[in-house]
Amino acid sequence: MAQDLALAQRHAFALSRTLMVPITLFRSGNEFGVLPSDELDDEDDLEIVHEYVPGGFH
Repeated sequence: MAQDLALAQRHAFALSRTLMVPITLFRSGNEFGVLPSDELDDEDDLEIVHEYVPGGFH
């Protein structure tokens, strides 16, 4: 988790391109995190900031 949005965005973009899977950038409280999009559950209490899709825009 990171408190710097710009840092979290760079990590999410790089991770998406490296793994070639969609990555979701989310906020939980005062921190930002990234996870492969398919690992998120609807029950998670997270604020979705952006989804990074390799090779495209979403």
